[in-house]
Parts: sequence; C-alpha cells; structure tokens
Amino acid sequence: MSEVGSALLVFALLLIATGLGVAVRPLLPEEHKAHETVQLVQLVIGMLVTFAALVLGLMTASAKSSFDTASNDLRSYAAKLIEFDTTMRELGSETDEARRLLRQYTAAAIASTWPREPAPSGDYPRDLGPSTDPQKLENAQLGDMLTAVGRQLRQLRTHDSLQQRALEDALTQYRRVVDARWKIIEEAHSSISRPFLKTLTFWLCVIFLSFGLIAPRNTLALVTITLGAVSIASAVYVIVDLDTPFSGPIVVDSSPMRDALTHLRR
Repeated sequence: MSEVGSALLVFALLLIATGLGVAVRPLLPEEHKAHETVQLVQLVIGMLVTFAALVLGLMTASAKSSFDTASNDLRSYAAKLIEFDTTMRELGSETDEARRLLRQYTAAAIASTWPREPAPSGDYPRDLGPSTDPQKLENAQLGDMLTAVGRQLRQLRTHDSLQQRALEDALTQYRRVVDARWKIIEEAHSSISRPFLKTLTFWLCVIFLSFGLIAPRNTLALVTITLGAVSIASAVYVIVDLDTPFSGPIVVDSSPMRDALTHLRR
C-alpha cells in the first residue's frame, strides 16, 4: 500500500472507532457511566496512549535512521563511481569505452531512480523506466550495463607493471562499486514490520473508541478528536514514506549522483 493509502486507512479507522464509541454510549446502562467506571477507562486509555506514543516515536526514529543510512550510502556510492572513473582515466585511452559505458550507466541510473526529476542530458538508454514495485530498486538492464564495464576492464592488456597495478586497482574499485550498488538496492526495501504496524493501529483504534465513549457531545470535542486522528495519520504517513527512501514524496536527494555524472564527463 502507498504512503497516502496507509495514512488515509489509519485516519478512516480512527474516525470509525470514534463513531462507534459515540453510537454505543447511549446504549450503555447507567452503571457503566458511573464516575468510577469513567476513571478506570481513563486510566486504561492513559496506559495505551503511553504505549502508542512510545511505539510511534521508536518507529519514527527507526525510519529516519534508515532514510539517513540510505542517503549516506548513496553519497558513498557516488564517491566510489568518481574514484573508479579516475583510476580508469589513469590507464589511458584504452579505457575510453569502459568510461563511456560507466557514464551511460550513471545517467540511466539517475533517470530510472528519480523519474519525477529532469533526466540527465546525453546519449544513454532512456527506456528503462522505474520499477513496477516502488520498493524494488533493482533493474536488470542497469546491472547489465555495469557488468559490461567490468567486462571491458578484464579484456585490457597491460604493457608494464605500472599499468598492471592501475588495472588491479580499477578492478578492485569496480567490485566495490558493485557491492555498494547492491547495498543501496537492499536498502530500498521497507523495514517496517506490517504485523507490528497493524498492532499499533489496533491500539490507536481502541484509544479513539474510548474517546468516543467518554467525550462530551459538542462540536469542539469532535473537532479535537478529528484533529488528533489527522495528526496520527500524518505521523504514519511520514513513517511509511521515510521507510521507502527511493519512492514517495520524501526521497533521497539525487544531487550526489548528478555531481558524480558531472565528474565522469570531464
């Protein structure tokens, strides 16, 4: 489910739970509306509110940490691409084809990963498109383009020991680039436990059901409860969006990869 869909679902469930509480209250016997009973309900609500607030805070911190990790790893990946290209440049004109393929790969990766942003200029495959699964960053065509760069390197023939060491360094950096790419691909997946999120939603519904049972029947109380539901739904929206760093309105910045492409074209 999308970020907006998750938030709207939570918002609707909270309002339904509140409406259920409002509808059930007139049907309760008078002894269930006694002051002692209301106090007990308030104590239970306070306990659930504490649990829900703690869980929401932990989930927000975890999602933000995952987002920051993906952002930092993308910067590291862009730096590895620049270092890799610099090493190939030292090998001379024999690596021109490999460097061209690396530039094409970088431009195509930017266009595919950030389809809502302006695509880079230049000659590269433009029909890759984003993945049908927003949580799946892997693209077989991009992987083949990067594999072709490694194949070009392995076909090189060195003429002296200096070139041989430079080629070994380039192959080592190539493997690091591949490893970094797969790490970013895995970080694109959501790490939120769906059963855990459903349990939290159940707690919130119980809380709002209790609100409906004890809240006074006036416009201000209903507006306050609605604003609370909106606030919680927006928190769920932020958590789900941050947990998918390469999809949704909140995405990892593409600037590091665009800066790397600028360096590769020099």
